[in-house]
Amino acid sequence: MTDLSKITVFASSSSGDKPEYAQAAQELGMAIALRGITLVYGANKDGLAGMLARAVKDAGGHMIGVMPKFLVDQGRAFDRLDEFHIANDLHEHKKIMSELGDAFIGLPGGLGTLEEFFEILTWAQLGIHCKPCGLLNICGFYDPLLAFMDQVRESWFIDQRTRELIITSASSEGLINQLLKFKS
Repeated sequence: MTDLSKITVFASSSSGDKPEYAQAAQELGMAIALRGITLVYGANKDGLAGMLARAVKDAGGHMIGVMPKFLVDQGRAFDRLDEFHIANDLHEHKKIMSELGDAFIGLPGGLGTLEEFFEILTWAQLGIHCKPCGLLNICGFYDPLLAFMDQVRESWFIDQRTRELIITSASSEGLINQLLKFKS
């Protein structure tokens, strides 16, 4: 069983095209806060990231924001953070977020969300960490990606163990429960 005192969530600064994405971000924030888990995230006030953060705060939760200085300078930081780490660049940003989290969740998102999730997933594959990595698969958003990962496995570019590192659920509670059951 995994001890989850902090979950790092990779969340978009965009809201996407479906109201279900916003609802999922809010539900995840509430689920994290109500379980007494600290949210670690990119500190953004906009999009799904901002909705996630507001839900955590509204539910009385604790959160840690980690943002590169150039985004802080652009005024993108959420103003109700309990802790705020300003990273020199994106590399340091990801390093701090990876060190702080006991598990990782990717919400629906674009290049930044995917890049952060796949870097942390690659680190799990290489044994750099043994922490669970999950995708919140709202409205089947990640179905094409998961099918592609099956193709990657079938083509022998990854093994079954690596493919199984990607934990998925369509619900926040279901995903958190799976992360808790993860055994490295």
